[in-house]
Amino acid sequence: MTSPQPSPTTTTTSPTTTSPTTSPTTTTSSRAAEPTSPTRPQNPADGALFDAIATAQAAIYGYGIVSAHSSPDMNYLVSSSMAQHRKRREEALAMLEARSVEAPLPAAGYQLPIEVDNPTDAANLAVRMEEDAAVAWRAVIEQATDEQERAFGVSALTECAVTAAEWSRVLGTKPITVAFPGGSE
Repeated sequence: MTSPQPSPTTTTTSPTTTSPTTSPTTTTSSRAAEPTSPTRPQNPADGALFDAIATAQAAIYGYGIVSAHSSPDMNYLVSSSMAQHRKRREEALAMLEARSVEAPLPAAGYQLPIEVDNPTDAANLAVRMEEDAAVAWRAVIEQATDEQERAFGVSALTECAVTAAEWSRVLGTKPITVAFPGGSE
């Protein structure tokens, strides 16, 4: 007799029986229902803001890794960088909510673009995350349909560029900044 497959949100245990020809059988499913993120909006302005929020969420996660591998004298930069991303994310979430557009959900974890094992790796990750965020905020600026959203994007892009420069200074990278943050020029 075949028992039905359990759904991902339930745990099913079949009865245990013993007989000379069968062995005890227990079937369990411990997978909980995993939330799925909303679909990226088709509207270019909403889509750019959606992407910027997703990038901010990844940066917040990444700064947890940066924090774990940074030297204690960099804690001020880690905490201020993470706070900026959280603040921008919350403001962007409010912007999407005001438009009745669903925002992306944060992932349980993220694939890091580089392996982080020491303070130098951590600083390199921070620079990379700030550069990625600058690309996302530049897209918001390019796709914005009103002055307030464009100004918000410019402020976010500027903060990312300044933070990337601060992390580049920690690394001793020259030059510590680029002419057009968020772009390939």
